[in-house]
Amino acid sequence: MQTKTKKSPYFYATKIFRKIYIFLEMIKYQHSLHVLPFVYLGAVLAKKSFPGWNKLGWITLGMVCARATAMALNRYIDREIDARNPRTAIRAIPSGMMTANECLICCGITTILGIWAALHLPSVIWLLTPFILGLFIFYPFTKRFTWTCHLWLGFSLGLAPLGGWLAVTGEISMAAVFLLLAVFCLIVGSDIIYTMQDYDVDRSQGLFSIPARFGLDQAVRLAKWGHNLCFIFLVLAGISLNLNNLFYAGVLLAAFFTFRHNRKITAIAANQAFALINAFVSLVILAFTLASLWINTNSLSNVKLLI
Repeated sequence: MQTKTKKSPYFYATKIFRKIYIFLEMIKYQHSLHVLPFVYLGAVLAKKSFPGWNKLGWITLGMVCARATAMALNRYIDREIDARNPRTAIRAIPSGMMTANECLICCGITTILGIWAALHLPSVIWLLTPFILGLFIFYPFTKRFTWTCHLWLGFSLGLAPLGGWLAVTGEISMAAVFLLLAVFCLIVGSDIIYTMQDYDVDRSQGLFSIPARFGLDQAVRLAKWGHNLCFIFLVLAGISLNLNNLFYAGVLLAAFFTFRHNRKITAIAANQAFALINAFVSLVILAFTLASLWINTNSLSNVKLLI
């Protein structure tokens, strides 16, 4: 009679860590760097000062968990669609590296951690949590019935700077709305580019997207318009907050990079373009904003010393 070999705690620990690694790869954890700068942008511009390490920590945890939950829900809801697409069939759930239930468990953990972070921030943040979670659940279904799916994703991620702003002040201002619209337009434009690589698959499976509905050439034009509007709204945010010229220099640099990159958009390089544009714009705008605020603060200090 064959007896079962008792597995050691090390075996189970290794298995758990492997599943965590697979989950992190599945949700593209490194892409949090595309959104985090916009959260920080809203947080520092809310009062034109550093919000403090404690608050910044809770903001970071909340944002990272919110994005992880959104991505995990997307992968879970789209698992059958992903399995039929050669590009996405290698993802964790379709390939069998993670089960759908394991994905939901991880999703539940990130949701709980995100709510825990929200409870340490102004009440408006955790009061909005059910709405945001509902938005995360609704978005993956939109590609099944409307080509405006890009707009829903843009709105979901556009909440990033608004969330950072609300976490500091608890109130909405016109500048915060301009930041939301800027990120909304950036993400919409970039997501249109991203879905170009699934043009043939989307059309064959009856899925909805701007490239599938209007064609690749028109999709590129609409993506460029989205990016153009992003920089217009960033300028309006700078004007409403009376930021100095260094902020606008950052907007100009980000715009130049984006326009130059948009000149050579192809369906083959769509994934790379999506990542590069979002990462570059978010990091450059944050860096120049911080430099702008630092110069203003030091200028005021120097004036006080002279007086």
